[in-house]
Amino acid sequence: MPLKQGLIQVYTGDGKGKTTAALGLAMRAAGQGLKVYIIQFMKGWPHYGELETIKLIPNITLRQFGRPDFVDRENPASEDIRGAKEALEEARRALVSGEYDLLILDELNVALDFGLLSLEEVLSLLEEKPPNVELVITGRNAHPEIIKRAHLVTEMKEIKHPYREGLLGRKGIEY
Repeated sequence: MPLKQGLIQVYTGDGKGKTTAALGLAMRAAGQGLKVYIIQFMKGWPHYGELETIKLIPNITLRQFGRPDFVDRENPASEDIRGAKEALEEARRALVSGEYDLLILDELNVALDFGLLSLEEVLSLLEEKPPNVELVITGRNAHPEIIKRAHLVTEMKEIKHPYREGLLGRKGIEY
């Protein structure tokens, strides 16, 4: 049951919940029989709870392109750039393959903001989107050109966060 019309959605902002919102959409789509592919840019840490859950859902595929460490914004390693470019190429392949109804590019905005990818590379990908594929892009600092091309943009705004009080990420809640 392919989508009749696929849009571009962007989840951005400094608040918590961008990836979580995209994963919720993935679950909804899979529950309706759609095929979902999630590509995570800059994420290679193997302990996210969603990685185990997704293994149990047959219509969702998730692949990470990144190291388990944080990327240095001021001086990204060559392997971080290589990983982002590999993720973008895999996104391009998946987008035009006809295999997937929903493609989620988790943290693509951050990869672009950190200079791991060029704006031209990302905009080229958007131009290739078939009309029946839903494309979701997550991450802070969405580029204005990405926002301009999106059909739906949601900004998560931090009002209050327990990190500010020294509470670190909790297993099962933040990861």
